[in-house]
Amino acid sequence: MESREPIIQVEGLTKHYDQVMAVNGISFSVYRGEIFGLLGPNGAGKTTTLEIIETLRKKTSGKVLVTGLSVDNKSSEIKKRIGVQLQSAGYYPNLTLWELLKLFSGLYNRKTDRNELLKSVGLEEKAYAHFKQLSGGQKQRFSICTTLINNPEIIFLDEPTTGLDPQARRNLWELILAIRKSGTTIVITTHYMDEAEELCDRVAVVEKGKIIAQDSPAQLIENLVRSGFTRKKEVRNANLEDVFLSLTGKEWRDE
Repeated sequence: MESREPIIQVEGLTKHYDQVMAVNGISFSVYRGEIFGLLGPNGAGKTTTLEIIETLRKKTSGKVLVTGLSVDNKSSEIKKRIGVQLQSAGYYPNLTLWELLKLFSGLYNRKTDRNELLKSVGLEEKAYAHFKQLSGGQKQRFSICTTLINNPEIIFLDEPTTGLDPQARRNLWELILAIRKSGTTIVITTHYMDEAEELCDRVAVVEKGKIIAQDSPAQLIENLVRSGFTRKKEVRNANLEDVFLSLTGKEWRDE
């Protein structure tokens, strides 16, 4: 299990736009070596919170430290220590994956094993395919690949499995767990609660700019059960996704 050394510290974070309070006094810590999930409905404030931590957006007030460095005056140093998943629009569509990895490696001034990076996300056979030729799922897998180029201490994954088929989704879970096992801290957002339950050591649930619950998934579930909650449908030992994977296999597919 991860150490209890905080690698991200957020205290009293606020962000407002005119009369809209997007983030309203959020406080939490992320510990070195864990997978931390930031959960919430669209518009809850989780993306704004992450962008502030990633030094992509200025805060209104509060304190944010990343690897002990303040986002107020150490943004350049923080950027060298983190990896941020880009959306598809962040890539040059006419470059090959090989060329894109070379480009990003140059930006970070890093020598990388491009074959190994592509292999880690099942895209080694697409090395010389242009980015625009990839399917949506393949583009998402490549975006995770690029977060690892600078050997970061922390990576941020924003809904990394959205749009993926069950095989790719489960294989990405294994990849994310392997990245954490190597010592990298991971902060993830997802709308899939089974994904958060499977991957995250702890989660914070954000609603209307505030954290309304924070703990391990198992403890949050136990708290709900203790409150008297019961499922209307009987819990079974498998679900339809398990059936699908059992029938079709778990290997990567060309979409």
